Formats: sequence, structure tokens, C-alpha cells
Amino acid sequence: MMDLKIFARSILMVTEKNMRIYYYKGSVVIFGLLFPFIMFLTFFIGRNLDLVLFFPGFLGMMLFFSSSSTGPLITPWEKREKTYERLLSLPVTLESIILGDIMAGALFGVVITTIVWIASSAILHLPLKNAGLLAVTVLLGAFTFAAMGTLLSSPAMSNPSNVMMLSSLVRLPLIFVSGIFIPLSQLGSWEWILTSLSPLTYLVDLFHGALNGDAVYPPWFDGVILVIVILLFIACAKLIQQRNLVKGN
Repeated sequence: MMDLKIFARSILMVTEKNMRIYYYKGSVVIFGLLFPFIMFLTFFIGRNLDLVLFFPGFLGMMLFFSSSSTGPLITPWEKREKTYERLLSLPVTLESIILGDIMAGALFGVVITTIVWIASSAILHLPLKNAGLLAVTVLLGAFTFAAMGTLLSSPAMSNPSNVMMLSSLVRLPLIFVSGIFIPLSQLGSWEWILTSLSPLTYLVDLFHGALNGDAVYPPWFDGVILVIVILLFIACAKLIQQRNLVKGN
């Protein structure tokens, strides 16, 4: 069994490699930075909406897209460039690769979302009810959707554009059923069933609790759901990638 120190170093090595290579890719910049801004501005400009009420949803959408934008690119890119198998030949396990991919996506999401929050708070004087809860929310959300991005890249595809298309088909519908553009408190009874299936719902609710103090669910409940989702995404990504290695994909 790999020594814990070597295991930790291998995760950091994979994370650093991903940060150096993939943070500057065009798809990461577009889907991680520009797309959330464009979506929110399109919805908000020209409408008499309460910015304080909708800002938690915007922050959740920013964290969602920025954290999940790196993962879908990494594995198919490395399979196309024939570096995935070379990486496995090093003292690196499949778990190290998966966790390194997740760490890279999570760090990207944390940095971008923190910058957006600081700038928006300074300019718009937004409220902050619980700073500790806000920090925990950013970390939980970043790891949740970085893990989702890694899961989306796990199928045996060597063409990054195919994976980015798949990720868009998954991510775009989620922003419309997760309390971003319609607050959870205003949803009808049948809509609750749909929103409860989206992990983004619980992230947005945590942001509402941290910023405005108007969360629908208790913070501990949202947090537990996100932790379960993280573990589920990691387990599924490992299972899929293990099967791909056995098949030689």
C-alpha cells in the first residue's frame, strides 16, 4: 500500500500539473468565468429585481461553473496526448490522479469565487450574515462540483470537445432548477421534487444562509447532502476509470 506521505505528494504533483496546463485553456476561461457573468447579466439587466435576493444564486452559479470547468478537460486531453498512461506509470495511483484533478478544479473555483465576492461586496455593499458559513460553503461547493467535473471526464473519450458538450448538457439544465433564478421560497410544491435532485440547490441555499440569513434548509442538512454527493462522485469516477483501464480505453 502506498505510503501516506507519498500519496499526499502525488496528489499535490497532479494538482500542480493540472494548474499549470489547464487553467489557461480557452474552454476553462469561457465556461468558468465568462459564461456565468453573461447568464446573470442577461437575466438581471433591464428587470427590477432585488440584487441582494438574487446574489447568492449568482455566487453559487459562479462557483458551480468555475469549479466544474477544469475537470471535463483534463482526462480526455491527456488520453488524446497519450500522457494518461505515462502518468500511471509513475508512483501515482488512480486515486491520486482523481483527487489531484478535483483539487485543481476546486482551487480554481475557490479563487475565482472569492475574488468575485470581495469585488461585489466592496462595490455593492452586500450583506454578510455568517462569514464562517460562507467560507465552508465555498469549500464544500468547490469540491462538490470539481468532483462532478472529474466524473464527467471519466468516460472513455479522447476528444475534449465531446466531453465539454456532455458537461454542458448536464450543467446547463441544473442552473434553471436550482433556485438561482427563482428563489426556493417561491417554488411550488411539484417544483420542490425537481430542485431537490440537484446538488446545486443545496449550495445556493447555503449561500442564502451565509449572506442573507434566509436559507430554506438548515445549514447542516445542506452540508451533509454536499458531502454525500462529493463521495458519490468520487466513487463513480474511480469505478468508471478503473473499468476503462481494464478495457484498455
